[in-house]
Amino acid sequence: QVQLVESGGGLVQAGGSLRLSCAASGRTFSSYAMAWFRQAPGKEREFVAEITRSGGSTYYADSVKGRFTISRDNAKNTVYLQMNSLKPEDTAVYFCAGGRSYSDSLGNQYNLWGRGTQVTVSS
Repeated sequence: QVQLVESGGGLVQAGGSLRLSCAASGRTFSSYAMAWFRQAPGKEREFVAEITRSGGSTYYADSVKGRFTISRDNAKNTVYLQMNSLKPEDTAVYFCAGGRSYSDSLGNQYNLWGRGTQVTVSS
C-alpha cells in the first residue's frame, strides 16, 4: 500500500510561486496515476491536476491551467505541483492523491490520500 506525504505549502504573496511535493512510500509508485486536489474553507474538495503513471500525459482544471504544472519523478517516488502566478483564490489545503492505473491514461479514480498541506496566498 502506498502512503502519501505532502510538503512545500506556506504563505506567499499574490503573484508568487510555490512548489508542492508529495513523497510516496512503497515500491509500486510507478503503477499509480497521481493527482492534486484542493479544499478551500467552506468549500468542497476540487480537482486541480492529474498525471498518468508514466508522466506522459497531464490534465488541469481550467482555474489553474497555464499557471500550475504537475510532474513526477518515479525514481524518487515523488509527484510535484509547481504553482506560479498565485492568486488569493488559490488559498486552500492541497491534497496529493493516488490511484492504481492499468492503462496509463487520464481520468482515474483516486483512493489514496495524503493529509494535505496548507497554501495561503495574501493579496
